[in-house]
Amino acid sequence: MAAQKSRRLPPLSGVLVLVMASTGLVVIDITIVALGLPLISADVADGKSAESVVVTYMVAMGALTQAAGSLSDRWGRRPLFLAGIAVFTLASLAATLAQDLWWLNAARAFQGCGAAVIMVNGIPLISDRYTGEERNLAIGAWGSFATAAGLLAPALGGVLIDAVGWRAVFAINLPLGAAAWALAARVLPSPSPAPVSAPSSTGRPDWAGSLLLMLGLGTATLLMLRPDDRAWAGQDTVALLTACLALVAFLVLQLRVPVPTLELRMFTRPAFCGAMLAVLLSRVLTIGGSVYLVLYLSDGLGLNPTAAGLLMTPIFLAQIATGMVGSKLLSHWAPGLVIGSGYLLKAIGFAALALLITPSTPWWALLGPLLAWGAGGGIAGAPVMAVAVQVTEPERVGMVAGAVSTLASLGAGVGTAALGAVFALHGGAGTSSQAVADGTRAVLTASAALAAVAVLTTLVLIHPHRVPRPDRTRAPAR
Repeated sequence: MAAQKSRRLPPLSGVLVLVMASTGLVVIDITIVALGLPLISADVADGKSAESVVVTYMVAMGALTQAAGSLSDRWGRRPLFLAGIAVFTLASLAATLAQDLWWLNAARAFQGCGAAVIMVNGIPLISDRYTGEERNLAIGAWGSFATAAGLLAPALGGVLIDAVGWRAVFAINLPLGAAAWALAARVLPSPSPAPVSAPSSTGRPDWAGSLLLMLGLGTATLLMLRPDDRAWAGQDTVALLTACLALVAFLVLQLRVPVPTLELRMFTRPAFCGAMLAVLLSRVLTIGGSVYLVLYLSDGLGLNPTAAGLLMTPIFLAQIATGMVGSKLLSHWAPGLVIGSGYLLKAIGFAALALLITPSTPWWALLGPLLAWGAGGGIAGAPVMAVAVQVTEPERVGMVAGAVSTLASLGAGVGTAALGAVFALHGGAGTSSQAVADGTRAVLTASAALAAVAVLTTLVLIHPHRVPRPDRTRAPAR
């Protein structure tokens, strides 16, 4: 009976500690650098804008994730993970020593490549170490820790920059990266030959497909991150055509090569499509919605940056607190119902915010809806990953992780751009607090509608008959 008793937490292992710590390192580096941009600009950019230091990292990481995930399936988790940590750490050293903006951007590009390899191996390593309910709990713990790392980044960055300077945000990666590499070398199992039946065990890697995907996603990401106040120019048209042609060529090639970078036939499975759509919509809502809510807090309510940032913390704190709840509910409820419940909470939070927002709304009135928003994200987050893994062959888990990371990056850019258009269309671009409130209200109304769509598509596509029940037996030690 004791062996069958449901767990509240996954059994701790060196692999889980490694994945959580290294993923936290990658997530922190997404935003920690932003706080040092003014100092970077003055020190190595001759006073020019240094936003490219943030953009370069995001583009490199977003463009490489799918290729890295597929190579992980083929070559093994251990060698790819060790290589990713080494590249990330050495690139951090190069960034610490940078003497000009070109040098720093090149280092950030390599850092993003290493980060992609680290990030995309998180789910596969957990799936190799755990099975059944324990795997779901481990994925939940991993997701919650990544969220906590994102919440920690601004505070950590501020302390380091104030105490030491902007180079400290890169230098801190050196001892942490070295420790992660040593731990990985100790706890990760030696690679074993891929099963003969595995599609990835024969044939050459799809180098052409990987390059086309990186070109298409990299160019598309750069377009989505272009400044809103910059007029559309000829180079933007060329970039758009390049992205479209590269992505179309990639899709055609995937149907022809024996060992594709992305197995498109996975998308014939309704549950897999439902999970991927949930990932996309999650980032559209979380990143896109929060960008314009912050604008409302600062320009609509007149809060200073510190107060606005603190008022956003209920979202992240609620998501951390409920991150394990979704994994636990999978033991009792159908996956589609768990994920749908999370998105229903999100929809309620968005709708309540849309009803409450005015230029004079007291800040405390927003706390309840913000908590609902975050709790919904926490409940839905881990089950989405679990479903994607459960309906896919074990030898393609790296490919699945790459698809998840790629769609997450795409959703962040699409959400910011699409909801930005809604914001501007409803007057948000105006300078008055009323205009900002009107634009934000429209964004949150659209977000509530999208969350409701996510509820319906999840319940239809992630049907209990389409997702196998997790095996509760524990995976053997590796």
